[in-house]
Amino acid sequence: MAGDSSGSLSMRLARRADRSSQIDTQPRDSQDGLFSPGKALRDPMKMIWQGGCALLIFVSVVAWVMLILTVLLFHKWFCHSKISFLSAMCISDSKILVTLDTISFSPKAQHRCPIPLADDPDTIIIPEETLDVLPNKLSYVMVDNQSPTLFGGHQSWSERNESFKLNRSMKVHCGFIQNGGARMDPMDAEYAKKCRFVVASGIFDGYDVPHQPANISLRSQKLFCFIMVVDEASLDFIKRNVSVRADKDGGKWVGIWRIVTLRHSPYDEPRRNGKVPKILAHRLFPQAKYSIWIDGKMELIVDPLLILERYLWRGKHTFAIAQHKHHRSIYEEADAIKRRKRYARPLVDLQMKIYVYEGMEPWSTKKRTLSDVPEGAVIIRKHTALNNLFSCLWFNEVNLFTPRDQVSFGYVVYRLGDAFKLHMFPNCEYNSLFVLHGHTREHSSAVEWVKNMSEFVNRGSRLRESRGGLGLWTPYPGDLSSVKLPVVTRTSPAG
Repeated sequence: MAGDSSGSLSMRLARRADRSSQIDTQPRDSQDGLFSPGKALRDPMKMIWQGGCALLIFVSVVAWVMLILTVLLFHKWFCHSKISFLSAMCISDSKILVTLDTISFSPKAQHRCPIPLADDPDTIIIPEETLDVLPNKLSYVMVDNQSPTLFGGHQSWSERNESFKLNRSMKVHCGFIQNGGARMDPMDAEYAKKCRFVVASGIFDGYDVPHQPANISLRSQKLFCFIMVVDEASLDFIKRNVSVRADKDGGKWVGIWRIVTLRHSPYDEPRRNGKVPKILAHRLFPQAKYSIWIDGKMELIVDPLLILERYLWRGKHTFAIAQHKHHRSIYEEADAIKRRKRYARPLVDLQMKIYVYEGMEPWSTKKRTLSDVPEGAVIIRKHTALNNLFSCLWFNEVNLFTPRDQVSFGYVVYRLGDAFKLHMFPNCEYNSLFVLHGHTREHSSAVEWVKNMSEFVNRGSRLRESRGGLGLWTPYPGDLSSVKLPVVTRTSPAG
């Protein structure tokens, strides 16, 4: 009995312990259960919070996509709007385009591409000279008896027309009329006479400071003259902002650049003054065989000997310039100049009407050139008689009409016909030749904002340049009243 009682008690105690264990663990298990009171209070809130976050992210993504699409649609509408204020937003440095480009939503042409350069400047063989065929003798008008004395002279319409007719011996206007301004100091003129290979640049009215070229070989440092042409205002600006050293002959240097000052600026407009060294390099450096021009805001990053080999000697070219990034027709370029207020609109129209009257057609695939509009900030040329003639004729157009040289370039190519051959290379290669720096300040002049001819009349002669663009104020021998400008179809929203 005692044994049974003891066994029964033991079993009851064991069953009680099991029940006690189950009771102790039940609240703990029930807390983790699906229908526990704690779960009912906490999990729905957590689920709501998590769902809210997911919904917020989804809505944000949709809103962001809709915003981008809306901006793109509005921007496209702005670009094709007839309202000048809206279409003016479509410029190459448009904040909308820049913003979209940073997030890869704005498709664009390739900006930079590799240049197939030679491996070593020291191994490049400089070709021998070749004889000029036509013209084989080129001289320049140096004296003008009309008053006032002007750097570009007083070229008549008939003289202009005759200058495009090729002959073996030619004498043309080409700037540097006696007592017309733009004279170098004697020590600089003597230095320039020694230069056979030239890298030239220019700064006018203090809009830039010299940027030192990079990757220049020792051979090129010895072979090339690196000349920075400046006006007197820019010389003072450079002296205040960078270190200028003087050599034993009195020449001024900033790094590798020899600073050459053009005294007595020939024009009222700094942009027009800058065309003198840019286009007339053969006049400033009369003994030079080759020249490479780069704008003052650029830092050259390719050895100049490699540039000559790549763009001239390899293809047996004598004149090379890059294709414009956006435009091929001078009329499209002129339209962009007006929209971006780069010169007086009625004067741009007048120049284009003259070109239409004289047979200049809009660019098409039927033309022999890749484009009628270049990127003029880099010019690579051999100083042949024909190339020198082309440069003179190009400069005369800039002197007679607007200083926007990109519209007159294609016109001169058209007038010379098949006789003048040039190599126009891709814009992406052009962008691989240099690093672009910003101007020290924004350039602007009153004449650039003129919208109609009445503003010239109502505000007197204050808006008119007194020494350049005289062809725009001289009666043209043809009847331009019925001339209509070609319809411009914009090929790029950024141009």
